[in-house]
Amino acid sequence: MSEAPRVELNNTQTDFDLQTPNGTPDLINQMDGSPSQTNGSANQDLQNSAIKAKNGILETASHAMNAANNHPSVQNAKQTVMNGPVAQNVKAEGAKTRDEFADLANSKTIPEHKAATGQNLTHYHSMFYRLLSWKNPRATGIAFGATVVFIFAARYLNLIRYIFKTSYMVLGATAAAEVVGQVAIGRGLTSQFRPRQYYTIPKASLERMTDDVEQLINFFVIESQRIMFAENVYVTVAAFFASLISYFLIKFVPLWGLALISTFITFLGPLVYIQNKEVIDAQLEKGYNIANQQAQQVKGLANQHAGNAMKTVQGYTQQATAKAQETVNQYRGRSTSPEVKKEAFPSAPTHAPVAEAESSSDESETEGTKIAAAHPAL
Repeated sequence: MSEAPRVELNNTQTDFDLQTPNGTPDLINQMDGSPSQTNGSANQDLQNSAIKAKNGILETASHAMNAANNHPSVQNAKQTVMNGPVAQNVKAEGAKTRDEFADLANSKTIPEHKAATGQNLTHYHSMFYRLLSWKNPRATGIAFGATVVFIFAARYLNLIRYIFKTSYMVLGATAAAEVVGQVAIGRGLTSQFRPRQYYTIPKASLERMTDDVEQLINFFVIESQRIMFAENVYVTVAAFFASLISYFLIKFVPLWGLALISTFITFLGPLVYIQNKEVIDAQLEKGYNIANQQAQQVKGLANQHAGNAMKTVQGYTQQATAKAQETVNQYRGRSTSPEVKKEAFPSAPTHAPVAEAESSSDESETEGTKIAAAHPAL
């Protein structure tokens, strides 16, 4: 009988040790473990897998972006765009615009000239003067365009509604990302982007902000009083006509239309004056001379009529005085002539006075005569 083949097995391969070389439980022990340990390890494995997948995706995307950026055609296109004439022109204009805005910001200084009361003006007087005088045309043009766009946006767009819409969309997305992350991988996605320290406004920034708000409010308060009390009569007259025209336009033009018209006049009025300064100044001077001549003529006519009226009043006064004097003299029974005749006075006596006896007898006779005349029957 032939001998059967013998197969020798290696002891290391048939060693059913309950511990793996790494010292971790074998699959049998893992299967015999509690359900909580199994769920915990499964969640941990799922989290690790998600992290690895995320890192793999990010790494793949990074490699793809680097490969695309390092491609010769992309590099050539980038160099053409970045170093071309259009790009150079855009960079130059951007630099000039930044410089003009910096110059406009640096112009916020208290002006040297003071108000009529001797008070200092605000630094917004200097800034708005520089802004509206078009000394920085790019900055002024951008401010003008932004104001017009804001007026149209406020008219045709419901900004408050869009603000609430944006708020609920952002908050809903962040809340959903956090909840989904907690359920799927045990870690919220939104909380991963949370900063280490929340942003706060420094005290110095708040103080500068409140100071700017105070200066801005005082700018409007001071300017309204300067216009009201005619510190510059031309500005007061212009404000008068603006208010008068607005009073009639408000019946037909809506509020946003008045705001748009005011913006155009505020920004484009100084520009038109600067571009045609000589012609406008010549016409203003001519108008001033004509108004001065008319004022002198009116003043002369007024003086002439005043003199004639004074003379007429004086004549009426003299006539009334003469009539009053005549009436008084008639009431007193005197002559109206101012000359006094000599015969109106009695003549001085020329003989010596008679004796007292003769005078007493004359008096007795006179009394007897009077009694007899009074009583004829006696």
